[in-house]
Formats: sequence, C-alpha cells, structure tokens
Amino acid sequence: MLQNFFFISVLFFLVNTANFGQVELLQSGPMVGYSTMREVCLWVQTTEPADVQIEYWEQSNPDKKYFTDSYQTIKEEAYTAKLFADSVEPGKKYFYQLWINDSKINISYNLEFQTQKLWQWREEPPEFSFVAGSCAYVNEEIYDRPGTPYGGQYQIFENILLQDPDFMIWLGDNTYLREADWNSWTGIVERYTHTRSLPELQPLLGSVHHYAIWDDHDFGPNNADRSWWGKEKTLKAFKLFWSNPTFGVNGQPGITNYFEWGDAAFFMLDNRYFKSPNYREFNKREMLGDEQIQWLIDELVSSRAPFKFVCIGGQFLSPVPEGENHITYPEERVKILKSIDQEGIEGVIFLSGDRHFTELSKMERHGTYPLYDFTISPLTAGPNKREPEPNFYRVEGTHFTERNFAKFEITGARKNRQLECTIYDSNGKEIWKYKINENDLKD
Repeated sequence: MLQNFFFISVLFFLVNTANFGQVELLQSGPMVGYSTMREVCLWVQTTEPADVQIEYWEQSNPDKKYFTDSYQTIKEEAYTAKLFADSVEPGKKYFYQLWINDSKINISYNLEFQTQKLWQWREEPPEFSFVAGSCAYVNEEIYDRPGTPYGGQYQIFENILLQDPDFMIWLGDNTYLREADWNSWTGIVERYTHTRSLPELQPLLGSVHHYAIWDDHDFGPNNADRSWWGKEKTLKAFKLFWSNPTFGVNGQPGITNYFEWGDAAFFMLDNRYFKSPNYREFNKREMLGDEQIQWLIDELVSSRAPFKFVCIGGQFLSPVPEGENHITYPEERVKILKSIDQEGIEGVIFLSGDRHFTELSKMERHGTYPLYDFTISPLTAGPNKREPEPNFYRVEGTHFTERNFAKFEITGARKNRQLECTIYDSNGKEIWKYKINENDLKD
C-alpha cells in the first residue's frame, strides 16, 4: 500500500511538473480570430518551438470533443500558429482548451468562440454587437522616448470585455513600431510580441473574435508609405499576428479584406501599402490606389447589407487637411464619394482611427442620405488634447480627448435595423451615444 502511494505521488508530481513546464511555453493568446458558419480560426504564440493544438466542444454538449490539427511553431514565424476549428455547426457557442506538447494548459479566464448563425431565409437577422478602437501603445521604457510614458490605462481592455461584444475591430496602430524595431525582422517581431503579451489583453483575446487593419505605426515609421523598404517584413508580421479571413484582394499584396457578421458587411481597407510618398511633387497622390478603390466600389454595389462599414486607418470625411486625413488626397476622396453617389449605394458608414481623439463626422449630401465617419482613438496611446479642429462635419458633443473605445449594437427586424454607437472611456464610463436607423441611410 505504501509503495503504491509512493508511486502515485511521484506520478502526480511528474505530470504536474510537466504541465507547469508547458505553461511556461505560452507567450500570448490564445486569441479568437475570424468566425464563419463552418469554420473558426484560433491563434496562439509560444516562447520557443512547440506543438500546439486546440480541443473544443459545443457548450450544450460537453461530452463530444473535437481537436484542430496540431501545428509546430517555428522561429521564422515568430512561434505563432493558426489553428482551425472545422468541425463546427452554424449558430453555436463553443468552449475550447489549449494544448502544448500534448499537455493541457490551465488558463484562469474564459476561453470560448462562436460560429455565425444561418439565419437567411429562416428568421430575422441576429442582433449582435462589436467594439472598435485604434492606437494601442504599450510602454517598454528601454525602447520608448524619454519623458512621460506615452501609453497607459491598460484596464481599457478589461472594460471592453465587460461589454460582452461578439467581436472587435482594430482600426490601425494596433502596435507602435519604434526606432529600434523598424530595420530588422527581430525588432518587428519583438514589438508585435511585446504588445500582444500585455496581461490585461489576454482575457479579451481569449473569448472575443478579432479583426484588424493597420495604419502607419504597425506598418512602419510615422506616416510611412509605399516607398518604405521594410513593408514586406511588416506585412509578413501582420499576417502572422492577425487572423483575418484573407489578406489582399484581386491578387494584390497588402491587408485589404472583407467579412460579414449577421446582415452587416465590413470592408477592411489598406491605407499604407499603396500610399504615394507625402513629399513627391510630380506624382499622383493616392492613399488606397485605383485597384483597391475599384474593388471597394464593386463590393459596395454588390452588397445588400443595411449597414456597410468601410474601415480605414485615417479620417475620411473630415474637411480639415491635418495629418493624413483623406482630404489631403482630394482626387481619390472625390472619386470614392462620387462613386457612392452615382451608383446609389445605400448604408455606407466609415469607421476610422489614427487621430488620438474620438469624434463623429456627418456629411449632409444634396438629394440623398448623409454619410457618417466614426473616428475612434486612442485605446492606450497618448490622447490628442489640442483644441478641436474646425471640422464643420463634426456632430456637436462628440469630440472626446481621453482614451476610449466604441461599442456598436445592431438590433431590430429586417428592413428596420437600428445601429447604436456608445463611446466609453478607459474605465468603462459612458461618454456619448448616437443612433442611426438603416432607413436613414437610403435615398
């Protein structure tokens, strides 16, 4: 009896020691990526080469377990892995469990994902919510500029999770590459890894679906454009660290992509990879490029979504030629606005970031519905506390200069869908609210 007890004790010690060792291999995540009716992408990063796998099960049927294929993380891919839950059914919620080197990893917070609902021709479109924000700076003193830390109030990610959104849209500057980072793959990976490993962020990654675009600071140096020599490296890093459904359209490079949730459509634009240099005098000024604009208009025309969200790193509607607002690319901006008008495209709403303040712009148009641009910034980077710019499209009372995020809720019956946007500060306090009915976005 004593011998058996000793054997069991040793076995218990060895198993738990092995499990602890595998926990140490977890760098960041797991993160829930894109969701469809028949497939969900899950992401994780380890500290060194390791075999990773996800076990998952429907919340209402915990006895039936499924596993993703296993994947061996490697240094050349920043020890990241994308794992695909492909034994799922539409409209279901699932719990999941991470395994590293055949050991179950104990994580203290909730891990779950969902598949999108098959509602078409069957019932009313589902009600859902999502959050959005931009400009997430995470301090690292040795590489930061001297002086007051630029990032802070990381509790914002905990308060985003408390809003219980279905997914989150990262509107660019999702990490801030710095002088020590730009010129090497090692630096780029270290910066992405450092930001993604923030402790306050991990529970949000684990149970909310995530989609992303980039802006200058996760693309390269400040105000970087297509001339930047390192763009292939940062494109590779973006693809490794984000789980969008696609990257690039029409065979083009870049991070442009598209997804749907319920009856809403999201057009995720790349405002960096094709952007012309700021100071060229004899050159066509473009931010998106003709190929991407053509794709955008084609997709908008084809979409039947009541709300068509065009997501772009910088402000689109603001008439103030400040920074990299799209007004400083007038030919391209006019082309997009004219196409929306001429093609009679309904339901268009812009979502933007970059500016380190939040505001809602509303452009009234003769003979048709107004266009809106929700600028949401910053998440954790330093706020822009200067006097408000003379944006005559700004909706009164919507300019906010503290760290914040937006929650969008879409509710109501088909043909009468309601969008409500609420801005919250980093502590989860409501700042302002705005509602738009889908019928307000029709000719």
